[in-house]
Amino acid sequence: MGMARYGIRSRKVFGVGAVPLRRLAKQIGKNQELSLRLWKSGYLDARILAALIGDPGRVTSAQMDRWVGDFDNWAVCDTCCGNLFDKTPFAYQRAIAWSKRKEEFVRRAGFVMMATLAVHDKKTPDATFLRFFPSIRKGATDGRNFVKKAVNWAVRQIGKRNKTLHKQAIRLARKIHSINSPSARWIASGALRELTSPMVRRRIRFQ
Repeated sequence: MGMARYGIRSRKVFGVGAVPLRRLAKQIGKNQELSLRLWKSGYLDARILAALIGDPGRVTSAQMDRWVGDFDNWAVCDTCCGNLFDKTPFAYQRAIAWSKRKEEFVRRAGFVMMATLAVHDKKTPDATFLRFFPSIRKGATDGRNFVKKAVNWAVRQIGKRNKTLHKQAIRLARKIHSINSPSARWIASGALRELTSPMVRRRIRFQ
């Protein structure tokens, strides 16, 4: 019941909180075999733990596609993308591919990957993130709650990466705002509010 208040719904759940799961994951360490077994159980809590202990060096593109097809809530989606999938060699490719899919949480995963890669991958050049922009612009008209929030997140995180991407993300947000779509205007307004805020501008200036 408590998880449902935050939009976290799953058919099978024990109810273990995020803090205990992260503590347990730290004790276990990376264990790909256990990760795969936990995922097969179908329990929300087990799948979050599976994402936390999975070994990105042993995760295959096929595994990523299988798991993303099982996503039924944002908590599992975001944990997998931000703790495991975005550290694999297939991350950028799958981000774009999933952003084109119709299923709500698969599509969300594509945009979450774009956001978490912008935060975690410090070495990839700006041009790679600019390649996300057509997908982001297209996804901005998707009015489903969990998709539009992820699109907004992607714009904001890419825009906070550095000066060049900050400028380009603001330009993208303004283009999105001009689209005749309530979700596009919502996404763009939120992104522009954060990216043009004094705090973000100050942080970007000193990078």
